[in-house]
Amino acid sequence: MLTSTQNPLVKQIKKLQNAKERRETQLFLLEGTHLIQEACAVNYPLETVCCTPQWQERHPELWSIVNDTSRVELVSDEVIRSIATTMNPDGIVAIAPRMALPKPAIPANLTIALSTIQDPGNLGTIIRTTAAVGADGLWVSRDSVDLDNPKVLRASAGQWFRLAMAVSDDLHALVTSYQQQGVQVISTTSHTTTSYWDVDLRSPTLILLGNEGAGLSADLVALAKLQVKIPMSATVESLNVATAAALMLYEVRRQRS
Repeated sequence: MLTSTQNPLVKQIKKLQNAKERRETQLFLLEGTHLIQEACAVNYPLETVCCTPQWQERHPELWSIVNDTSRVELVSDEVIRSIATTMNPDGIVAIAPRMALPKPAIPANLTIALSTIQDPGNLGTIIRTTAAVGADGLWVSRDSVDLDNPKVLRASAGQWFRLAMAVSDDLHALVTSYQQQGVQVISTTSHTTTSYWDVDLRSPTLILLGNEGAGLSADLVALAKLQVKIPMSATVESLNVATAAALMLYEVRRQRS
Protein backbone atom coordinates (compact mmCIF):
# COMPACT_ATOMS: atom_id res chain seq x y z
CA MET A 1 0.00 0.00 0.00
CA LEU A 2 1.26 3.45 -0.86
CA THR A 3 1.52 5.62 2.24
CA SER A 4 4.06 8.27 1.27
CA THR A 5 2.97 11.52 -0.38
CA GLN A 6 6.50 11.67 -1.84
CA ASN A 7 5.96 8.56 -3.95
CA PRO A 8 6.66 9.27 -7.68
CA LEU A 9 3.15 8.15 -8.69
CA VAL A 10 1.57 10.42 -6.09
CA LYS A 11 3.65 13.34 -7.35
CA GLN A 12 2.64 12.59 -10.94
CA ILE A 13 -1.04 12.52 -10.08
CA LYS A 14 -0.83 15.79 -8.14
CA LYS A 15 0.74 17.48 -11.17
CA LEU A 16 -2.40 16.67 -13.18
CA GLN A 17 -4.25 19.29 -11.17
CA ASN A 18 -2.42 21.73 -13.46
CA ALA A 19 -3.79 22.38 -16.97
CA LYS A 20 -0.32 22.56 -18.55
CA GLU A 21 0.57 19.13 -17.18
CA ARG A 22 -2.69 17.64 -18.46
CA ARG A 23 -2.00 18.99 -21.95
CA GLU A 24 1.61 17.76 -22.00
CA THR A 25 0.86 14.27 -20.69
CA GLN A 26 -2.57 13.91 -22.36
CA LEU A 27 -3.91 12.60 -19.04
CA PHE A 28 -6.53 13.91 -16.63
CA LEU A 29 -8.00 13.19 -13.20
CA LEU A 30 -11.21 11.46 -12.24
CA GLU A 31 -12.20 11.89 -8.61
CA GLY A 32 -14.91 10.14 -6.67
CA THR A 33 -17.05 7.05 -6.95
CA HIS A 34 -19.74 8.55 -9.16
CA LEU A 35 -17.36 9.76 -11.87
CA ILE A 36 -15.54 6.41 -11.87
CA GLN A 37 -18.89 4.62 -12.20
CA GLU A 38 -19.89 6.80 -15.14
CA ALA A 39 -16.55 6.27 -16.86
CA CYS A 40 -16.86 2.51 -16.47
CA ALA A 41 -20.47 2.56 -17.66
CA VAL A 42 -19.37 3.89 -21.05
CA ASN A 43 -16.13 1.88 -21.09
CA TYR A 44 -13.93 4.96 -20.88
CA PRO A 45 -10.42 3.60 -20.24
CA LEU A 46 -8.63 4.20 -16.95
CA GLU A 47 -4.86 4.18 -16.82
CA THR A 48 -4.26 4.17 -13.06
CA VAL A 49 -6.60 3.80 -10.09
CA CYS A 50 -5.74 4.72 -6.50
CA CYS A 51 -8.18 3.88 -3.72
CA THR A 52 -8.17 3.27 0.01
CA PRO A 53 -8.81 -0.16 1.53
CA GLN A 54 -12.01 1.26 3.06
CA TRP A 55 -13.26 2.30 -0.38
CA GLN A 56 -12.44 -1.16 -1.70
CA GLU A 57 -14.56 -2.75 1.03
CA ARG A 58 -17.50 -0.37 0.50
CA HIS A 59 -17.64 -0.84 -3.29
CA PRO A 60 -16.92 -4.49 -4.13
CA GLU A 61 -18.76 -4.44 -7.47
CA LEU A 62 -17.02 -1.33 -8.77
CA TRP A 63 -13.74 -2.60 -7.36
CA SER A 64 -14.07 -5.75 -9.44
CA ILE A 65 -14.32 -3.54 -12.54
CA VAL A 66 -11.54 -1.05 -11.83
CA ASN A 67 -9.26 -3.85 -10.67
CA ASP A 68 -8.77 -4.72 -14.36
CA THR A 69 -7.04 -1.35 -14.89
CA SER A 70 -3.39 -1.63 -15.91
CA ARG A 71 -2.26 -0.14 -12.60
CA VAL A 72 -4.22 -0.27 -9.37
CA GLU A 73 -2.80 0.93 -6.07
CA LEU A 74 -4.21 0.77 -2.58
CA VAL A 75 -3.27 3.99 -0.81
CA SER A 76 -3.62 5.59 2.60
CA ASP A 77 -6.16 8.27 3.47
CA GLU A 78 -3.32 10.77 3.60
CA VAL A 79 -2.29 9.96 0.03
CA ILE A 80 -5.87 10.23 -1.26
CA ARG A 81 -6.23 13.63 0.40
CA SER A 82 -2.98 14.79 -1.19
CA ILE A 83 -3.92 13.81 -4.77
CA ALA A 84 -7.58 14.85 -4.70
CA THR A 85 -8.74 18.40 -5.38
CA THR A 86 -11.76 18.10 -3.08
CA MET A 87 -11.75 18.81 0.65
CA ASN A 88 -13.31 15.46 1.58
CA PRO A 89 -12.45 12.84 -1.08
CA ASP A 90 -14.49 9.64 -0.88
CA GLY A 91 -11.55 7.29 -1.32
CA ILE A 92 -10.82 6.89 -5.03
CA VAL A 93 -8.91 8.87 -7.66
CA ALA A 94 -8.03 7.70 -11.16
CA ILE A 95 -5.94 8.84 -14.11
CA ALA A 96 -7.51 8.60 -17.56
CA PRO A 97 -6.09 9.31 -21.01
CA ARG A 98 -7.35 12.25 -23.03
CA MET A 99 -9.29 10.83 -25.95
CA ALA A 100 -11.02 12.43 -28.89
CA LEU A 101 -14.62 12.88 -27.76
CA PRO A 102 -17.44 12.69 -30.31
CA LYS A 103 -17.90 16.12 -31.85
CA PRO A 104 -21.33 17.76 -32.03
CA ALA A 105 -22.93 17.28 -35.41
CA ILE A 106 -23.34 20.08 -37.95
CA PRO A 107 -26.21 20.65 -38.47
CA ALA A 108 -28.08 19.48 -35.37
CA ASN A 109 -31.44 20.04 -33.71
CA LEU A 110 -30.05 21.70 -30.58
CA THR A 111 -26.47 22.70 -29.80
CA ILE A 112 -24.87 25.18 -27.40
CA ALA A 113 -21.67 27.13 -28.04
CA LEU A 114 -19.79 28.89 -25.25
CA SER A 115 -17.26 31.69 -25.61
CA THR A 116 -14.47 32.32 -23.08
CA ILE A 117 -16.09 30.50 -20.16
CA GLN A 118 -13.68 30.73 -17.23
CA ASP A 119 -15.44 29.16 -14.27
CA PRO A 120 -15.15 25.34 -14.25
CA GLY A 121 -18.23 24.96 -12.08
CA ASN A 122 -20.29 26.88 -14.62
CA LEU A 123 -18.99 24.82 -17.52
CA GLY A 124 -19.64 21.54 -15.72
CA THR A 125 -23.16 22.63 -14.81
CA ILE A 126 -23.87 23.64 -18.41
CA ILE A 127 -22.63 20.24 -19.62
CA ARG A 128 -24.98 18.54 -17.15
CA THR A 129 -27.95 20.66 -18.20
CA THR A 130 -27.23 20.28 -21.92
CA ALA A 131 -27.24 16.52 -21.52
CA ALA A 132 -30.38 16.65 -19.37
CA VAL A 133 -32.45 18.35 -22.09
CA GLY A 134 -31.27 15.87 -24.70
CA ALA A 135 -29.29 18.39 -26.74
CA ASP A 136 -26.96 17.18 -29.48
CA GLY A 137 -23.76 18.66 -28.12
CA LEU A 138 -21.66 21.50 -26.79
CA TRP A 139 -18.79 23.61 -28.15
CA VAL A 140 -16.38 25.77 -26.15
CA SER A 141 -13.90 28.31 -27.45
CA ARG A 142 -10.20 27.53 -27.12
CA ASP A 143 -9.76 30.26 -24.50
CA SER A 144 -12.32 28.69 -22.17
CA VAL A 145 -11.48 26.58 -19.13
CA ASP A 146 -10.31 23.05 -20.04
CA LEU A 147 -13.07 20.54 -20.62
CA ASP A 148 -11.20 18.04 -18.43
CA ASN A 149 -10.57 20.39 -15.53
CA PRO A 150 -11.37 18.32 -12.39
CA LYS A 151 -14.03 20.80 -11.28
CA VAL A 152 -15.70 20.67 -14.70
CA LEU A 153 -15.89 16.88 -14.47
CA ARG A 154 -17.35 16.94 -10.96
CA ALA A 155 -19.90 19.65 -11.76
CA SER A 156 -21.06 17.67 -14.81
CA ALA A 157 -22.16 14.86 -12.45
CA GLY A 158 -20.91 12.24 -14.89
CA GLN A 159 -22.69 13.64 -17.95
CA TRP A 160 -19.26 14.63 -19.29
CA PHE A 161 -19.00 11.08 -20.64
CA ARG A 162 -22.41 11.16 -22.35
CA LEU A 163 -22.41 14.42 -24.30
CA ALA A 164 -20.74 15.21 -27.63
CA MET A 165 -18.30 18.05 -26.90
CA ALA A 166 -15.44 19.78 -28.66
CA VAL A 167 -13.15 22.80 -28.51
CA SER A 168 -13.39 25.36 -31.30
CA ASP A 169 -10.36 27.32 -32.44
CA ASP A 170 -12.60 29.74 -34.34
CA LEU A 171 -16.05 30.16 -32.85
CA HIS A 172 -17.00 32.77 -35.46
CA ALA A 173 -16.35 30.31 -38.29
CA LEU A 174 -18.11 27.53 -36.40
CA VAL A 175 -21.27 29.59 -35.89
CA THR A 176 -21.21 30.59 -39.56
CA SER A 177 -21.00 26.93 -40.59
CA TYR A 178 -24.12 26.14 -38.55
CA GLN A 179 -25.95 29.03 -40.18
CA GLN A 180 -24.95 27.84 -43.63
CA GLN A 181 -26.59 24.51 -42.78
CA GLY A 182 -29.88 26.22 -41.93
CA VAL A 183 -29.48 26.36 -38.15
CA GLN A 184 -30.79 29.49 -36.45
CA VAL A 185 -28.42 31.15 -33.96
CA ILE A 186 -29.73 32.79 -30.80
CA SER A 187 -27.82 34.85 -28.25
CA THR A 188 -28.71 36.80 -25.15
CA THR A 189 -28.25 40.56 -24.88
CA SER A 190 -29.55 43.38 -22.75
CA HIS A 191 -30.06 45.54 -25.86
CA THR A 192 -33.40 44.14 -26.98
CA THR A 193 -37.01 44.11 -25.87
CA THR A 194 -37.62 40.53 -27.05
CA SER A 195 -37.78 37.96 -24.24
CA TYR A 196 -36.34 34.51 -24.83
CA TRP A 197 -39.79 32.87 -24.66
CA ASP A 198 -41.14 35.12 -27.42
CA VAL A 199 -39.14 33.57 -30.27
CA ASP A 200 -39.80 30.34 -32.14
CA LEU A 201 -37.20 27.76 -31.10
CA ARG A 202 -38.81 24.71 -32.70
CA SER A 203 -36.46 24.66 -35.68
CA PRO A 204 -32.77 23.59 -35.42
CA THR A 205 -31.08 26.01 -33.03
CA LEU A 206 -27.60 26.95 -31.83
CA ILE A 207 -27.56 28.78 -28.49
CA LEU A 208 -24.57 31.13 -28.20
CA LEU A 209 -23.49 32.31 -24.75
CA GLY A 210 -20.47 34.25 -23.52
CA ASN A 211 -18.09 34.96 -20.70
CA GLU A 212 -19.40 35.27 -17.15
CA GLY A 213 -18.33 38.90 -16.84
CA ALA A 214 -18.02 40.38 -20.31
CA GLY A 215 -20.60 38.31 -22.17
CA LEU A 216 -20.24 37.73 -25.91
CA SER A 217 -17.93 39.77 -28.10
CA ALA A 218 -19.63 42.21 -30.46
CA ASP A 219 -18.73 40.16 -33.54
CA LEU A 220 -20.34 37.02 -32.12
CA VAL A 221 -23.46 38.88 -31.03
CA ALA A 222 -23.73 40.29 -34.55
CA LEU A 223 -23.82 36.75 -35.96
CA ALA A 224 -26.95 35.84 -34.03
CA LYS A 225 -30.09 36.43 -36.07
CA LEU A 226 -32.14 36.04 -32.89
CA GLN A 227 -31.11 38.27 -30.00
CA VAL A 228 -33.14 37.94 -26.84
CA LYS A 229 -33.13 39.05 -23.24
CA ILE A 230 -33.81 37.16 -20.03
CA PRO A 231 -36.06 39.50 -18.03
CA MET A 232 -34.67 40.43 -14.62
CA SER A 233 -35.35 42.79 -11.78
CA ALA A 234 -33.91 46.25 -12.33
CA THR A 235 -31.60 45.76 -9.36
CA VAL A 236 -29.93 42.70 -10.94
CA GLU A 237 -27.20 43.36 -13.49
CA SER A 238 -26.80 39.88 -14.97
CA LEU A 239 -27.44 36.16 -14.51
CA ASN A 240 -24.93 33.41 -13.94
CA VAL A 241 -24.12 31.92 -17.37
CA ALA A 242 -25.09 28.41 -16.22
CA THR A 243 -28.48 29.72 -15.14
CA ALA A 244 -28.93 31.53 -18.46
CA ALA A 245 -28.02 28.34 -20.32
CA ALA A 246 -30.56 26.32 -18.33
CA LEU A 247 -33.36 28.79 -19.04
CA MET A 248 -32.61 28.85 -22.76
CA LEU A 249 -32.20 25.10 -23.12
CA TYR A 250 -35.39 24.28 -21.24
CA GLU A 251 -37.35 26.86 -23.21
CA VAL A 252 -36.33 25.01 -26.37
CA ARG A 253 -37.46 21.75 -24.80
CA ARG A 254 -40.76 23.29 -23.66
CA GLN A 255 -41.56 24.61 -27.13
CA ARG A 256 -40.76 21.28 -28.75
CA SER A 257 -42.65 19.10 -26.29
